[in-house]
Amino acid sequence: MADNYLEKQYEAYQARKAAWEKERKYGKKPSPMKRPKTLEKSTEGEETPPVSTNLENTI
Repeated sequence: MADNYLEKQYEAYQARKAAWEKERKYGKKPSPMKRPKTLEKSTEGEETPPVSTNLENTI
C-alpha cells in the first residue's frame, strides 16, 4: 500500500469541506421574489367540495 494514503485522503476531504463551508457562508442567498408561492396558491379561492353521501345504499 502507498505511504500516507489515509493522511492524503483526509487532507483532501478537509480541503473540500472548507471550500463547501466557505461557499455556504458567503454564497448568494435566494431573492424573496423567486421563492415558490405554493402555500398562497393552495389557500386562495380553493375550497374542498362537499362530500355527498348516499345513505340509502349503505343500509
